Amino acid sequence: MATYKQLLAEREKIEAQIAEVRASEIASAIGQIRALMSEYELTVEDLAPKRGRGRPAAGVKAVAAPRSEIPPKYQDPKTGATWSGRGRAPAWLGKNRDRFLIPAA
Repeated sequence: MATYKQLLAEREKIEAQIAEVRASEIASAIGQIRALMSEYELTVEDLAPKRGRGRPAAGVKAVAAPRSEIPPKYQDPKTGATWSGRGRAPAWLGKNRDRFLIPAA
């Protein structure tokens, strides 16, 4: 029957062998990958997965949908400034909005 210390020493030897074999197999796999990449003229970008969901990748600009312009609903007769009724109300509008309402055409 093996002792505890003997088993620990044996485990260390086996772990060292595992690390050595893994390193050699990784080097072999990298060599095969490089050979295939050069044979088929592939780049790293060809291998990276395309992002389809979530936030766009850094440096990629998202294409915004074209906004349609909203016709103004209110107009200041003094300055000619207009407001569509969306967003924060301008100060010139005051509390009585009916005075500045543009008649529907």
